[in-house]
Amino acid sequence: MRVHFIAIGGSAMHNLAIALCQKGITVTGSDDEIFDPAKSRLEKYGLLPESFGWHPERITKDLDAVVLGMHARIDNPELLRAQELGLKIYSYPEYLYEQSKDKLRIVVGGSHGKTTTTAMILHVLAHCGIEADYMVGAQLKGFEVMVRLSHTAKVMVIEGDEYLTSPIDRRPKFHLYKPNVAIITGIEWDHINVFPTFDIYREQFSKFIDLIEPKGTLIYCDEDKEVHRVAVENRRTDIQKLPYVCPEHRVENGITYIGNTALQVFGHHNLLNLTAARLACRQVGVTDEQFDEAISTFEGASKRLELVKKNDSCAVYKDFAHAPSKLRATIHAMREQYPDRRLVACMELHTFSSLTQEFLQQYVHSMDEADVRYVYFSQHALQLKKLPPLDPEEVQKAFGGNVEVFTDSAAMVAKVKAMEWKEANLLMMSSGNFDGIDFAALADEII
Repeated sequence: MRVHFIAIGGSAMHNLAIALCQKGITVTGSDDEIFDPAKSRLEKYGLLPESFGWHPERITKDLDAVVLGMHARIDNPELLRAQELGLKIYSYPEYLYEQSKDKLRIVVGGSHGKTTTTAMILHVLAHCGIEADYMVGAQLKGFEVMVRLSHTAKVMVIEGDEYLTSPIDRRPKFHLYKPNVAIITGIEWDHINVFPTFDIYREQFSKFIDLIEPKGTLIYCDEDKEVHRVAVENRRTDIQKLPYVCPEHRVENGITYIGNTALQVFGHHNLLNLTAARLACRQVGVTDEQFDEAISTFEGASKRLELVKKNDSCAVYKDFAHAPSKLRATIHAMREQYPDRRLVACMELHTFSSLTQEFLQQYVHSMDEADVRYVYFSQHALQLKKLPPLDPEEVQKAFGGNVEVFTDSAAMVAKVKAMEWKEANLLMMSSGNFDGIDFAALADEII
């Protein structure tokens, strides 16, 4: 079997290409540019294109399938050639479904917590010896790639992104997976460029519930009023609905416990994620005792409240948080875990939504629990996203006036370095990297 990838260098695409290669499928691909880590990983498996650019001559009738990445445009020369030849063209999620349609599919949806919940499920299943295929949006400890596809696994765990499927398919990705077990962790307006109103955004989750397989299961966060609303308003009687809330827990000497189980992760949001994962694992036969034993060794997903470095009086964490609810949850987790330490929180406005003036108003008071609050954004990022300039004073006002706004990351870092760091923690939050900050070097310097 031969499969060609258009835009093979994407984060998800290159992982799927590697997964198919490991499955014994002949894989080729093209892209106009590829950066690390995708470049090195594709090269390792012999999948790196000999030259960058689009080459329609590579699209031939003997291809069994073409997988189209979101990065490609609708006038891509290779796509046009594939359409001309009448080849079967799949989007990334379509191909994942094709590879998993005979398996039990656990799909984790939600505006936040998807990666961590997916990672928790996979960690527990691996600990219990239950083979699972998967697709997850971050590099997980103990897992070489972000996608696994096999002939033998009976279960597949999928992180269900609500963003668009491909340039020629405007459906949200998670509408294509038809879950047997569906999870909704939370609903908060995002992706304003494709869902211009909150009502349109929320409707995608209602449709997600409609797409659960008959006799399937919906696991949903009952603490989230919007999740509760879409779950309760859905009138399906052929699925099981399992609401969940934060479990009883305690924090002792900087360690969070559920019952007698000491956890390596912390925070209200992570305890919610853990409960969703527990309910999902029950669906495939994992007992609560097995779950507790396994989850005690879970160290978290990459960049999700990830410890960079710590000593006895200071800790530095980085987190993928960028949406308002994520900021609140992550800052609250740090405050709860280290109640006696000063908290310095830095966040970067980096996504299309976060850099949009209309959406900025959602951030009001989202950083209030931190003692020092810095917000950074790059005018260059605005230019790349073809958005109008932002006035730092407008950003400050949107947050409630209690943040200091930077457009120069070096200036922000200089202020951070000049602080006293005894009995204080630093939290760096972004889906980017603050224009190239070396988090490890920064942590080394202030600790």
